[in-house]
Amino acid sequence: MQTVEVNTAPDYRVHIGHGAYQQFKDEYRPLLNGADKIAVVADEQAWSHHGSLLLDALGGLDLRVLKIPAGEQAKNADTFMAIHSFLLENNCSRKSVLIAFGGGAAGDVAGFAASTFMRGIVYFQCPTTILAHDSAVGGKTAINHPSGKNMIGTFYQPAAVLYETRTLATLPEGEVRSGMAEVIKHAFISNPGWLEELLKIRQFSAMPDKELETHLAKGIAVKAAIVEEDEQEHGARKFLNFGHTLAHAIEGNAGYGQVTHGEAVALGMVFDLLIEEHPRTDEYVDWCRANGYPLNLLTALAFDNLLPYMKRDKKSSGGELVFIALPETGVPAVAVLTEEKARIIYGKLQNKIREVLA
Repeated sequence: MQTVEVNTAPDYRVHIGHGAYQQFKDEYRPLLNGADKIAVVADEQAWSHHGSLLLDALGGLDLRVLKIPAGEQAKNADTFMAIHSFLLENNCSRKSVLIAFGGGAAGDVAGFAASTFMRGIVYFQCPTTILAHDSAVGGKTAINHPSGKNMIGTFYQPAAVLYETRTLATLPEGEVRSGMAEVIKHAFISNPGWLEELLKIRQFSAMPDKELETHLAKGIAVKAAIVEEDEQEHGARKFLNFGHTLAHAIEGNAGYGQVTHGEAVALGMVFDLLIEEHPRTDEYVDWCRANGYPLNLLTALAFDNLLPYMKRDKKSSGGELVFIALPETGVPAVAVLTEEKARIIYGKLQNKIREVLA
């Protein structure tokens, strides 16, 4: 098992690997014993597969479990209010502890509820997907609005992140692709050597568990370092949005949950790489093709269908479109584009994808 320190206010640890939930019996047992109630908000799919792992680690404690829908469909005001109702019905208080169990969407909405219930209670993140190695770390919590992704939320750090990698064994192929997109995002913005390793992968299922754990720990360390520098996204933390401006537009246009977040990010990164003509763009597009990312989605999707969502992106203001460019690996930069410039780059993106798929 590996551990990454996140030095925010408050600071906390991310425990990654087989047996991570053992920390509930050891390091965090005093905190749990001091709670008047322990509530678990669980992604129903993750709970059906792996809830027993968490229950075993929390043996002897009085738990209340609320199961919520899996995926982006859970990140809405109805689920948020349902969690609050559940906490109130079970007489939870400021001394209660909440455990978020599931993928990134479950962690986001449960974390948001924890940050607002009685103005904030202690909570743990227990991510069960590869994608959630990104979302579970850094303290961003949110729900979606029909007009934009993650528009309603808070910055609220967990007491700890316990990342039990045994839960990754049952992930469907699409969710593995989704998570690995965020892994390679972290490599692009930080480390040429690591990027080289990832671009050689042509079949995710062939990765040994230990290799995957190492990649996840590297990604978490990259995110932790950036979050420590800029906890509330006033500067460097924006670089973590590499690929996300177009990605959020793709998700919004398709309807949240119709395209996985990571697959949309994989496509969005092609756009951001083209802003400064990154030298590994062609190699990356071929990596996407080899690993089954849905490149064809963009060949027939008009720029004008995506533009309204990009204009509402949280990074944008005054009608300007804001992206994260990458002139070279490990050197991200904010790029403010006119609508016309973005339209031209999107056309280049479509042409490049057509060439690769021909």
